[in-house]
Amino acid sequence: MKQLLLGISLGSLLAAPVWAGEWKNLFNGKDLSGWETYVSYQPETNAYNLVSKHKPRGVNNDPNKVFSVVDGLLRVSGEEWGGITSLAEFENFHLKFDVKWGEKKWSPRLDARRDSGILYFAVGPQGAQSNHWMRSHEFQVQEGDSGDYHSLDGVIIDVHAGDANEGDWKFYAYDPKGPLRKDIAARVLKLGLYEKPHGEWDTMEVISDGKILIHKVNGHEVFRGFNSREKVDGKYVPLTRGKLQIQSEGAEVFYRNIQIKTLDKPAAQY
Repeated sequence: MKQLLLGISLGSLLAAPVWAGEWKNLFNGKDLSGWETYVSYQPETNAYNLVSKHKPRGVNNDPNKVFSVVDGLLRVSGEEWGGITSLAEFENFHLKFDVKWGEKKWSPRLDARRDSGILYFAVGPQGAQSNHWMRSHEFQVQEGDSGDYHSLDGVIIDVHAGDANEGDWKFYAYDPKGPLRKDIAARVLKLGLYEKPHGEWDTMEVISDGKILIHKVNGHEVFRGFNSREKVDGKYVPLTRGKLQIQSEGAEVFYRNIQIKTLDKPAAQY
C-alpha cells in the first residue's frame, strides 16, 4: 500500500506543471515563442454580424506584422483583426499583464475608442466569433471600458447586475449588490474607472477557477461573475479550461509582463 501511495504521489507531481503556484512568463520579450497568430482581415464596418467579402488569412499568416516584438514589448498593430493565441491551455489560474496604448488607429475604428482585449478559457476553432476570435470570455481592454466583460460565441455566466444600454444595444452593468442574473451571454460593464491616462501602463488581472471569474484593473476588482459554461451538443457544460488570446481590433497596443500562475486557493477567496 505504501508503494502504491508513493507511486500515486510521484505520478501526481510529474503530471503537474513544474511552475504550479509560481509566476510563469508567457512572453519572453524576444519572439513569439509559445504563441500562434491568427489574422482575419480589416473589416469594412464595426457591425460584427455582417458577412464580409474578405476571407481570413488564418493561422501563422501575418504578412503585415499585426503581431510583433518591438523593444521587448508585444506590439499589436490593430491594422487587421484577429488574435495571438497561447499554445498552452490553462485552468485555475491567476493572470496578470501590463498594457499601454500606441498612437495608430485603423478603419473602421478611426473615430472609436482604442480597443483590444484578453480572451480566456478560449476553446474551439479560430474565428468562431465573427471570423475574428475564439469562443471565450473576454476581459475588455478599451479606453474607458477596461475590465468590462464580454461573452464571445455564446459562452455563459451568472452575474449580479443591473440593466444597461447604448441606444438599442441592451446589456448589463455589474453590481455586487444587485440581483443575480443567470444565463448571461452579453456585455457586462465593469464597476468603477481605474485606468491611467493615455500613454501610461495599466496592470490588469484575471483570476478564475471556472466557478468564479474576477477582473481587476490596477489592483481594483471591477467585475465578478460565476459558473463559466458553454453549450455543447445542445447542453450546457462547464468551461473551466482553455487558451488565452490577445485581440487585434483596430488600435495599436503594447503588452508586457504577461504572467500566469495556478491558484493556491479557490477564486472565491480572492
